[in-house]
Amino acid sequence: MSQAQIERRLRTISKQLRSARNDLAVTEEQLIQFADEADDARLRALVSETPLADREHRKASRHADRLRRHRDTLSAKIAALDAEQDELLDRFGAK
Repeated sequence: MSQAQIERRLRTISKQLRSARNDLAVTEEQLIQFADEADDARLRALVSETPLADREHRKASRHADRLRRHRDTLSAKIAALDAEQDELLDRFGAK
């Protein structure tokens, strides 16, 4: 891979990292909100013992779980991009 190709790829990775980190920050903020809502719904379901409250609790919990999986996916993507960036920087410095 030529120096120019490495530089282009590093710029691309840098943009992807910035975007993924921004997405991760937003997702973590949303996760806090939805996890709180799921906890509140769980308490309402325990207190009221109605099918509707139980359904709302399950729905809120599923949503929080989806956000957790999305957060984990973003974290893995960031780790992979960081590793690729490190490898390219090593190549760039070696030439």
